[in-house]
Amino acid sequence: METEASRCKQNRAKCGVGNAERPRVRSSDSGVRSEFPRYFHSALRIPHSALYLVSMLFLKLLQQLISALNSEGTPGQVAAGAMLGAALGLTPLLNFHNLLIVALAIVVNVSLPGFMLGWALFLPFGFALDPVFDRIGQALLLSVPPLTPFWTAAYNSALALTNFNNTVVLGSFVGWLVAALPTYLVFRIGVTRYRQHIYERLKRTRAFQVVTASKLYNYYRLFRP
Repeated sequence: METEASRCKQNRAKCGVGNAERPRVRSSDSGVRSEFPRYFHSALRIPHSALYLVSMLFLKLLQQLISALNSEGTPGQVAAGAMLGAALGLTPLLNFHNLLIVALAIVVNVSLPGFMLGWALFLPFGFALDPVFDRIGQALLLSVPPLTPFWTAAYNSALALTNFNNTVVLGSFVGWLVAALPTYLVFRIGVTRYRQHIYERLKRTRAFQVVTASKLYNYYRLFRP
């Protein structure tokens, strides 16, 4: 007489024995499993990409710093260039006032390496301070009634090209105006002290003499304007 065990061996599917090795997979489970390896590898690539971007920005900033500190421009010219470059870093780039500032930096005798250094140095601050600039712009546009006729007239004239009806643009421009003089003074004092004290000490060190006598100095000279 056929036992229950023998019937199970003959028809494993009906008794459910052995099906645990290959459980049914719902469509949602299948989707998760098929997408997880790609998601996992892409997640691994994100830190490397971010690290590469940060490294490139750091090297670019270092290049501009070396170029500005060792350029032929006076400390005042380097400071003026950094002050103008700070406007491009703090304010949204594609605006009419930045076009005027770039033209001013080209026409006026300022240090272009200093200009690029100010741009690169203040760019992260521009992104970080956007909420603050937005509040400043809202306060100036909406919370100062005596300025309302001026903003209305400006919006209906050629001053509309400045895009100062945008709160972030207006707030960041005002922030740059406030920071312009301190930026100029800090850079002028810093460059002056570097050239008078730090650079003179570096020239007398054995390490600096070894570097200047080696091929590494040729790469260092590439950073000079």
